[in-house]
Amino acid sequence: MNYTLAPYAATSEISQGRQYTEAPPCYRTEYQRDRDRIIHSKAFRRLEYKTQVFVNHEGDLFRTRLTHSLEVAQLGRTIARSLNLNEDLVEAIALAHDLGHTPFGHAGQAALNECMQRYGGFEHNLQSLRVVDKLEQKYPAFDGLNLSFETREGILKHCSPNRAKQLGPVAARFLHDEQPTLEAQITNLADEIAYNNHDIDDGLRSGLITVTKLRELPLFEQHYAQVLEDWPQADPKRWIYETIRTMINTLVVNLLETSRLSLDAMELPDLAAVRNMDEPMISFSAPVYEQHLELKRFLQKNLYQHHRVHRMSVKAKQIIGRLFDTFTTDIELLPREMRHSLTAQQDKLGQDPARARLVADYIAGMTDRFAIAEYERLFNPSVLP
Repeated sequence: MNYTLAPYAATSEISQGRQYTEAPPCYRTEYQRDRDRIIHSKAFRRLEYKTQVFVNHEGDLFRTRLTHSLEVAQLGRTIARSLNLNEDLVEAIALAHDLGHTPFGHAGQAALNECMQRYGGFEHNLQSLRVVDKLEQKYPAFDGLNLSFETREGILKHCSPNRAKQLGPVAARFLHDEQPTLEAQITNLADEIAYNNHDIDDGLRSGLITVTKLRELPLFEQHYAQVLEDWPQADPKRWIYETIRTMINTLVVNLLETSRLSLDAMELPDLAAVRNMDEPMISFSAPVYEQHLELKRFLQKNLYQHHRVHRMSVKAKQIIGRLFDTFTTDIELLPREMRHSLTAQQDKLGQDPARARLVADYIAGMTDRFAIAEYERLFNPSVLP
């Protein structure tokens, strides 16, 4: 890096290390090594065919988990650099934060969680950590990617106290009311900025939401009206792109300026002081945060609960539910490499929970199109297995 990190930034020198000791990387920081391992993982490649809201084959221009992760990383790096924080750590967390997502977006997660209720449930945030800690199997010395503590901690955005006790040190902050690194806090809000604003773009393109309805939101209206005033002769599509671009800019600038004022006022001496704060230090101003929440509520009501999206949710529940029931009933239907790890899990969890978790891992790792194809192979007599 060619800029000086703040004293409260996370650095390789003060990292809490990896689960398995390794020699330091050459010509890279520890967090750059994390980023590189994530990019080269199978789970990261699969994100190209996992959706945000729309099923992957509905259109080439809709966001996928991969494009979303790249957008989060881009926003996060900008914020981190401006605040003299560790942008490599932000990038690693951003690129890994959705690795555990199921096919069919949030609908898929809800369906798999319902299937797993008897066995502890399913949550994509925890699954992302499971992917990097266990499910990626590329290295002879260990399962998983053996990422640094700070990257793993940043991936774990939410966690119940009971689950935190099971996960150990990486989840200890949820038991002790501690804050994660500022880099993790940045990634959290960059994630929200990215999906809110880009879901507007996808929602308008799909026709599920309209500009007329969006103009009822002050955050959208103030930017859209300014774009119309500045560019009255432009193509209406460019009005939308420019509005979304300026909205993102407003949110990022507000986040930066509000957070910088808070950090300057507190004069935090080190990362330990960050962890001991009562509230996150990376935040919007109160008025902008309210506008941000208003946009989230609008999308929840008008896009995510739209009847066309609901239809997809019903299909996702049917596909995932039937796959889950079939695989748990007959484990021999799973690929051989998946069944290979079942014995060790049975010794640890018991037969039924181990089977359920193995099947959940398999289904969660599917892309949208693979889940549909697998469903067809199993239940359509005219399709060869």
